[in-house]
Formats: sequence, structure tokens, C-alpha cells
Amino acid sequence: MNILGISCYFHDSAVALIKDGKIVCAAEEERFTRKKHDNSFPENAIKFCLSHLDGELDYICFYEKPILKLQRILNQHLQMAPHSYKTFSNFLPSWLCDKIKIEEHIRESTNFKGKIFWIEHHQAHAASSFFTSPFESAAILTVDGVGEWATTTYGFGEQNKFMILKEIHFPHSLGLLYSTLTAYLGFTVNNSEYKVMGLSPYGDYKPYYEKFLKLIDIKDDGSYRLNMKYFDFHYKPWMPSEEMCKLFGGPIREKEGELTQRHKDISASLQKVTEEVIFKMLHHLYAETRMDNLVMGGGCALNSVANGKILKNTPFNNIYIQPAAGDGGNSIGAALFCYNQILGHKERYVQNTAFLGPEFSNKDIKGFLDSHFVKYSTFKTKKDKIKRTAKLIYKDNVIGWFQGKMEWGPRALGSRSILSNPCNPDMQEILNLKVKHREKFRPFAPVVCEDDALEYFECDEPVPLPTDYMLMVYPIKEKYHKVIPAVTHVDGSGRLQTIRRDQNSDYYDVIKEFGKLSGVPILINTSFNIRGEPIVCEPKDAYNCMMGTGIDYLIMGKYLIKRGDNPEDMWDSDALATD
Repeated sequence: MNILGISCYFHDSAVALIKDGKIVCAAEEERFTRKKHDNSFPENAIKFCLSHLDGELDYICFYEKPILKLQRILNQHLQMAPHSYKTFSNFLPSWLCDKIKIEEHIRESTNFKGKIFWIEHHQAHAASSFFTSPFESAAILTVDGVGEWATTTYGFGEQNKFMILKEIHFPHSLGLLYSTLTAYLGFTVNNSEYKVMGLSPYGDYKPYYEKFLKLIDIKDDGSYRLNMKYFDFHYKPWMPSEEMCKLFGGPIREKEGELTQRHKDISASLQKVTEEVIFKMLHHLYAETRMDNLVMGGGCALNSVANGKILKNTPFNNIYIQPAAGDGGNSIGAALFCYNQILGHKERYVQNTAFLGPEFSNKDIKGFLDSHFVKYSTFKTKKDKIKRTAKLIYKDNVIGWFQGKMEWGPRALGSRSILSNPCNPDMQEILNLKVKHREKFRPFAPVVCEDDALEYFECDEPVPLPTDYMLMVYPIKEKYHKVIPAVTHVDGSGRLQTIRRDQNSDYYDVIKEFGKLSGVPILINTSFNIRGEPIVCEPKDAYNCMMGTGIDYLIMGKYLIKRGDNPEDMWDSDALATD
């Protein structure tokens, strides 16, 4: 049985193909269009997934109920009329032209005449986490900005069914609280919340903590309400209100403006309050379900700083988070909800890989290199590739690593990655300024083989599965802070990725080989892109990214391309350095 899941039109459009309950492939539209967080109808991602179709397509599932969402949006604008008129008049054309015609677009792009299921947004979040988890039963928490009406839900799942027990509805939203403060701090909403998370360790939460408690009323069971006088997102095209600016003692920070200690303290307090709400919800959820296992979905489940503290601060013993916990992952959730919950199939699929995207053979790569007159050399064996790559990294070269199937989700996990030496104290600055074109305060992630993780990191034991997807921040053991300075954040933590050899043998072996040379089997792993662009997808994307940055070598398949051997690039990297 083949089921296609689709999410689109709000942010991070994506498509997934499920066959007999197993994920065949999945990809975000942005990787094909090169438009970050592309929310357009995912024509390219649909074509990619349908190219892997074996047999007939049985069902298509969409990750929301559009009419229910339209009802909520109309309701919020009518409640705030006439103040909401301008925002409403801007929003209406996109609904009339595209969103209300979603079924028509789906059928035209797929030539599908069968049944289309419309799945509620938070049901898709819950399904994407529970039905891909290794647990037969688990408590479920989903937290994001907003779906149709729900912003937060909890429930439980057993075998091939789950039940949502309670919800919190718009406009009260932990995700929108975080996004509003992201906007107040001068960053881009639905794009830069992770920057605020990375900024928070530089601040002290105490100066603004009491002020945050004026924004949000938090109950002992984790339920909450926002004080809407501080927010404008429900009827204006911006999020913080003038009252919020008064509360925090200053205007919205200008984009690219100076980051002061005040901004850092506000980010620290935001992170502190977010964690408190999540931990209270989880304590209540455990009391309600008495289950040892926890699965989480929704954009807030990408808060890796909070995630790394969950098992130590709540009664749960095990945790699972889907690698694309945000809206993109709902394409998988919608399809699996159909397969398990609607159709009643009992087979369970444990997602143990994020490598679900396009793959390019050595023949494909060579064809691109030759047709573009790129100078390159060829590795004679896989062992030669591993050893030379590790040596180049050890000698402080920055490596573009393009191998196998592209990752699913927002993190590069060793298929479309930039790799470099964590032992070099200057490497963070080199990567931030010469390659990534991003803010100096932002940390880089360490990747470590799972069998070495407990030596270097103060992880939960056993190491939780979400570390495979770079979804947990843990303290780095103090004795290694100066050994791996380029991945040690200001608070001594690291957002680690763990890797097993059966997941990605070449990646694993490069890390181990680097360990033989350096004494430390850890690498810097950051996404293969520059700020403002999606992670690279095709060989041309990887080559262009190298030639427009300070990447020294590109390793694609069995080919080694040295930037210095090729003509000076024609790319204006400064022009690409935008959010």
C-alpha cells in the first residue's frame, strides 16, 4: 500500500512516501527550489517521491484541515475588526488563489483520482513522533505555534492507535511566545528561533524572569495563557506589541543591530520560562499516563537545549523525537496516521535513519564535474577516501562532504555536511566568518560515534535516540573543554550528533580515522550551506557553495575537488549572506 503525505502553504513544504507503513523517501521543497523555508506547493518534492513509487498510489494525506484553519483565521480577524482589516486584506488573496484550492492542486500535480484524507495538524505531529518511535506505548506531547486551533496537545499511544486527551488553543501558544520574542530580539520568525536558543547561554535569566511571568500565566499542570496585551500577532503583521517594548525597556532590535547584554538576558529568560512550561507539562503528562516512554512533536520539540534536560527533570525514562519535528515532518505524520489510525494496520515502523532524500551516483557526479570543466581527482578505494579526508581535516582544512542520500529534517547529519577540526581554537571563527557568513555567537555542533559519546559528553544513559538527529544539547565533560574548543559553547555544552556505523559507514569511519590522528574521535559537523540558503541537494549546489565560500575541499562520492585548483569563482558571497 502506497500513501503520499503532503505539507505546504504555511512554511517548510514537504512530501513523504509511505509503502506498507515504511518510509520510502521524504524531502522538503526548499532543497529543490533553493528558497529557504519554501512554503509553496511542493511540485518538486512530489515528483521526487513519485519517482520512487512502486505500484499504484492508494491514498494521499494532507497535514491539516484547511477549512477548519480558515474558520480560525476568519474568527480571529472578525474578533479584532476593524483593527485587523489590513492584515486580513493581505491574507485573503493567498487563500482564494491557492490554499482553498489545495485539493485541485494535489490532483493536478499527481493525476490522482482516489481518496484524499485531511488530517488535523496536531494529529499529524503526534503520528509523526509516535508511529516512527521504537515504543509500543508512549505518552505524547506536541507543541508548536498553531495548527488549526490547537497549539499544544497531550495524549498517549498504544500499538497502532493514539488518543489526544487535552489541548490548548490559539492565541495561547508557547511556540508563538518564542517566535514573538525572536522577532523582538531582531531575528526572523520561523527561521531564527534556534539563534535565540544559541544566544541564551550568554545571558542571565534573572533580570527579566519576573517580567516574563507577566507575559504568560503558567499553572502547575503546565497549562498556560498568554496576556494578549503584550502581543499583536493575532491581528497585525508583526508580533510584539508596544506594551512588550515598554515591559522590556526598549524597542524591537533592528535586524543586524547590536546585540547588547539586555538582549542576551531576555533570551536566557525566554529559554528558562520555556523549559519550565515544558517540564511542568511533562510532569502532569506522566501523572496522567504513568508511561515510561515519551514522544514529542511540533516545532518546539526542536528546542535541543530543553530536550537535553528532559530525562533529568521529569519522570520519563526514554524519549523519542522525529528528526523533522516541525511542519515538514507532518507529511510523514499524515501518511502514517492514515495507515495506522484510519486504516487500522498494526505494523509499526521504527525510523532509524534520516537519510531519505535524493541520492546521486558517481556517474551523476562525474557527469556534472566534466560538463562544467571542474578539476578533480578520484579516490582509488573507499579506504583511501576515508584516510585522506581525515588527514585533510586534521590539517585544518574545511571539507564539504557530499555523500549518499540527503538528510530529512533541518539538520545536516553526515550526508550534506561541512566537516572540520574541533581541536583548533580558531575554527569556530573561521567557519562563521569565511564559510557560513553568520553571527559570531552561534556555536557549532560536535559529531561523535555513539560508542564514544559517554566518554566526552554528560549524556543520559543509554544515549537517547534523538541524539542521532542532533536534537539534544548536553554538557561536554570539563576536562575536554580545551581539547575541543571549537564545539564547546560558552556554557560548556554541545548539541551533539551521535552516529553508528550501520547508519553511515563512511561518515563513521572518517570520525574514527580523525580520532587516530588527533586523539579525539569528534568532528565539527555543520550544515552544507551558507546563511540564507537551504542545505545543498545536488552536485551543482555543493560545488557552487564551495566556490562561494572558504571551503577548501569538496568530497562528492569518490571525487575530490580542491577549491584552489579551480577558476576564481564568480559568486558574490556577501550578497548571499542574508537571513
